[in-house]
Amino acid sequence: MADDDPEPFVVGQTALVVPVPEAESAVRVWRNRFDPVARAGVPAHVTVVFPFLPASRVDAGTCAVLDDMFGRHRSFDVRFEECGRFPGVLYLAPTPDAPFRRLTEAVVDRYPEAPPYGGKYEPHPHLTVAQGQDDTVLDEIETGLRPGLPFAARVPTVDLVVYSGTDWQHRASFSLR
Repeated sequence: MADDDPEPFVVGQTALVVPVPEAESAVRVWRNRFDPVARAGVPAHVTVVFPFLPASRVDAGTCAVLDDMFGRHRSFDVRFEECGRFPGVLYLAPTPDAPFRRLTEAVVDRYPEAPPYGGKYEPHPHLTVAQGQDDTVLDEIETGLRPGLPFAARVPTVDLVVYSGTDWQHRASFSLR
């Protein structure tokens, strides 16, 4: 959910994320040490859109639109079998990733003013485990993760989270059908 900026979050920033509680036993120790998003209160997740709209623009009408939009998508099962990398980032790759891509596309179609990662990166579904580390550290983390793989997860919801200035707080959940 974050990038390489030293202060990546802004008060009132929002994100749409798919929580993956099934990942916690495999990734919690690593995320708590090496992912600032975890330390700021966000559970293991796959990002749908970050940043989304500013919190000041997310009202009951926006939530109703999101509820209807996500309710048109089926819940789905996913597996996390292998790790992947971006520069300085270690993540778990979801299989299949197409359902996550469809959720992102639906949000962007309805809210083109909120492109994923501000349009800076092409969206690529992933569950971040560590970021801002060199390859040696990422290699060690990956070795430590392997015994916890693979695992399966069910995706029944998308959550809206808001940054308070100190942590990310859950604001709403939207059920997939």
